[in-house]
Amino acid sequence: MPHISVMTREQGERSIAVPAGTTLMQALRDAGIDEIAALCGGCCSCATCHVHIAADFLGRLPPMSEDENDLLDGTGSRNAGSRLSCQVTVTDALDGMVVTIADAD
Repeated sequence: MPHISVMTREQGERSIAVPAGTTLMQALRDAGIDEIAALCGGCCSCATCHVHIAADFLGRLPPMSEDENDLLDGTGSRNAGSRLSCQVTVTDALDGMVVTIADAD
């Protein structure tokens, strides 16, 4: 089971175990990380699950969709590692990934 290090805004670093095949958004919510609002429930329509992925793991993720890219353009804290956690499915290749919860817009 992959382990993900999560840097939260309020609680600092947490390590969570995530079953492969789970979206990162769902894993964060299941772990009780309430800084991820995920208002649309994972439908890629709100950007309230915005995270920053460590650079060394970006190449292991599927390409970003146009919808995801457009939503991230509307955020105030977008950077090169920005992704919507609802669009990232955890795989064994992501074991050890570091994720930082983006600032709330």
